[in-house]
Amino acid sequence: MKDPKVVVLVMKSVWQQYTATAEKFNEPGRFTAMIGYEWTSVPGGNNLHRNVLFRDNKDKADQILPFSSWQSEDPEKLWDWMDRYEKKTGGQLLAIPHNANLSNGRMFELTDFSGNPLTKDYAERRARWEVLQEVMQTKGNSETHPTLSPNDEFADFGIQGWDYGNLTLEGQPETPEMRPYMYLRSGLLQGLAQEQKLGANPFKFGFIGGTDVHNSLTAIEEDNFYGKHVDQEPSPTRWSTVAKKGFGKTRYNWIYEAAGYAAVWANDNTRESLWDAMKRKETYATSGTRMTVRFFGGWNYASDDAKARNVADTGYGKGVPMGADLPKAPAGAKAPTFLVAALKDPMGANLDRVQIIKGWVDKDGKPHEQIYNVGWGDTKTRKLGPKGELPPVGDTVDVEKALWTNTIGDPDINAFWTDPDFDPALRAFYYVRAIEIPTPRWTAYDQVRFGIKMGPEVPLKHQERAWTSPIWYTP
Repeated sequence: MKDPKVVVLVMKSVWQQYTATAEKFNEPGRFTAMIGYEWTSVPGGNNLHRNVLFRDNKDKADQILPFSSWQSEDPEKLWDWMDRYEKKTGGQLLAIPHNANLSNGRMFELTDFSGNPLTKDYAERRARWEVLQEVMQTKGNSETHPTLSPNDEFADFGIQGWDYGNLTLEGQPETPEMRPYMYLRSGLLQGLAQEQKLGANPFKFGFIGGTDVHNSLTAIEEDNFYGKHVDQEPSPTRWSTVAKKGFGKTRYNWIYEAAGYAAVWANDNTRESLWDAMKRKETYATSGTRMTVRFFGGWNYASDDAKARNVADTGYGKGVPMGADLPKAPAGAKAPTFLVAALKDPMGANLDRVQIIKGWVDKDGKPHEQIYNVGWGDTKTRKLGPKGELPPVGDTVDVEKALWTNTIGDPDINAFWTDPDFDPALRAFYYVRAIEIPTPRWTAYDQVRFGIKMGPEVPLKHQERAWTSPIWYTP
């Protein structure tokens, strides 16, 4: 056995070199290098990873050694360590769980790590430490699944190949019974039901994205995707290379997504300001597009507010931003109102539509969801149907050339919306999903670049999107 003292000395040396690197390249106001690390809990192959982010500088971060999954794979033990750090240093931490779609139902399970029923204390501690959840990264999309949201025509995005097993393809295959406890929309619904039962919501998280690439690059654009690992760099055969095998299933490299981005509405480009914005959940995620999205909720927005030159001024002035709780309804208010503003990626595709996804639980704790199309492009030719359905935007993708045109959709969409089905007695959340027109996927660019033909199972185009953190309503 290695001498524990030597192990600690090596860890301390590496950690202090790492924090020194972050300090060296941190330029407040220009480039923020935050201190953080990944806690890689993966019991039985089920992904429970968390990214731990410090609000602090090197002087405080060096007073501890990171808590690792070698010490414990139990998230509560991580929270205990985070609490000790804050008490010792006066600093601040938060933890961001990774893609829940590879947790085989463990990310939002209704028991703790040891199998005991959740308690109010557990709910309050989890809500304190884990204010954000990763919804999109290179290992797929964790928003929802077609079996969970059969009425969601856009649910089947970044799912293919990731929905038959956990992170390491060991243990057991994924089953439909696991999915309510591993996708974020269902997790939010589970949180409302637990709040109704326990008096606290353990799953009250905002949305954020990430790349999770392991090659030290941030090249995740569809036409410049360098893969997750160094062995997935562009080549004529990378799409068909086996990435992982297990229980009769195989994951190929074409399954990986060129994704995603974390967007943070911060006051300044500094560690403190970015961390504070993440703590208050004023964040959104994208699938790799640099779309700009605003979302506000209140009780007295009007339709003209969506036409204002600066929607944000009105949004903050009359309500709350993404990640917040709706304030108490003023006298006479019958339903909450919302403002949405979405602007296309300057170098990317036009927008197809903007949707508000509502989730709520009834008096018996049963979950419900509804998707509302609240704004869309090409309004002269596209009209809502009798049930709120919207015709497809069209498709200009030339797969053979990996090209598309911005002749459909709109470059920006602003919308005002009032919940037509509001029940003041029921807990609810609302978040925005903004969707682009169809564009080529990275696999289409590879196909053209290398003059190859991929199998029929490989998607060659998709509709990129963004997801905002929710706004919650509590009776």
